[in-house]
Amino acid sequence: MAATVTDSGGVRIITEVIPATDPRAAQLASGSVPPAPAVSSFQVRGFRKAQPKLLGTIHIVTGIIHFCLGIILTAAEHRAFSLPVASGILFWLGVLLLVSGSLLVESDKRENILLVKACCVVNAGVVLSTLVATLIHATAITRSIPGCDGGPLYQPRQEWCFNANTKVLSNGLDAVAVLFCLLEFCAAVAALAFGCSAVRRHSYTRMAL
Repeated sequence: MAATVTDSGGVRIITEVIPATDPRAAQLASGSVPPAPAVSSFQVRGFRKAQPKLLGTIHIVTGIIHFCLGIILTAAEHRAFSLPVASGILFWLGVLLLVSGSLLVESDKRENILLVKACCVVNAGVVLSTLVATLIHATAITRSIPGCDGGPLYQPRQEWCFNANTKVLSNGLDAVAVLFCLLEFCAAVAALAFGCSAVRRHSYTRMAL
């Protein structure tokens, strides 16, 4: 293709028209398109300031403890279940913590805004669940030993119901569970705060673009 030469102020400008069928046109077109900005990658890095791997490990460990404690107490209280065992909170809170912990650990490995959103949803459930669990364990501490209420057709064993060590042990387990719930609550609030902040920044950036 013939080129056009123009002299202007001591500067020579060479203009060449390249047809669309020329391979050089495809190369020029591909080189002129700017790469898409990695918005989600930047926002996920902000979420990592919360140390999601550490928070996820806390949730996984405490979830396993809740689940194992639920199995042990269910086997020990096979005749008269206490309030935490009867409500099943040890099991479903343990499962929820395992799911939340797995998502947090995975979000530390992969830069994906969808994982951050999933962590926010699950950790919101953890926050509510730990509050309910704390209320249940606190109620169990104030109640009498399961199966010791008696009744017209049932007479509880006196050596079991009037053993102070039994009530102390039960209250101790509930108190430990309350401490775990407070730890899980703090970890979930931290993950939820950083996650919601990252999601808001991601949405604002997309609107700005």
